[in-house]
Amino acid sequence: MPRYEFRCRACGDTFEVNRPMSEAGAPASCPQGHGDTVKLLSTVAVTGRGGGVPGGGPAPTGGGCCGGGCGC
Repeated sequence: MPRYEFRCRACGDTFEVNRPMSEAGAPASCPQGHGDTVKLLSTVAVTGRGGGVPGGGPAPTGGGCCGGGCGC
């Protein structure tokens, strides 16, 4: 289930709420009971096996229009 981060404008507390995506835009009260909150934009970290090539190999290096591997 997605986790959404909110900040309370009254007390400044930042908190997270787990809810379905269908309820992503619903308001959330802060843990202190204040109702004046704003949903924060979260960054997403994507991790993988590395590299910029399918299969996880290293990204091509070199110059040219295609990474220098074709001799163009």
